[in-house]
Amino acid sequence: MKIVGVTSCPSGVAHTYMAAEALQKAGKDKGIEVHIETQGASGADDTLTKDQISAADFVVLTNDTSIRGTDRFKGKKVVQMSATKIIEKADALMNKLEKMA
Repeated sequence: MKIVGVTSCPSGVAHTYMAAEALQKAGKDKGIEVHIETQGASGADDTLTKDQISAADFVVLTNDTSIRGTDRFKGKKVVQMSATKIIEKADALMNKLEKMA
């Protein structure tokens, strides 16, 4: 299974990157390929490629603030959660996505 995502938070600092790390760690622990773009205070980092998005089974987006470029995910299965919930429940989210795949 492959997952891409975009994390962001209102301040664009800590939770943006903590949520990205939580998703990457949870994916690695389960053998799931995860690519996360962060949209923080300094702009976008690790911008997702068209190939990564095309190959993804799911897209995970934080919903604390507006994500730029969501039109890239048209036609994909999208899950939205707050950055805080992702940080707290990334493992549970991966389990849920595996069951949905």
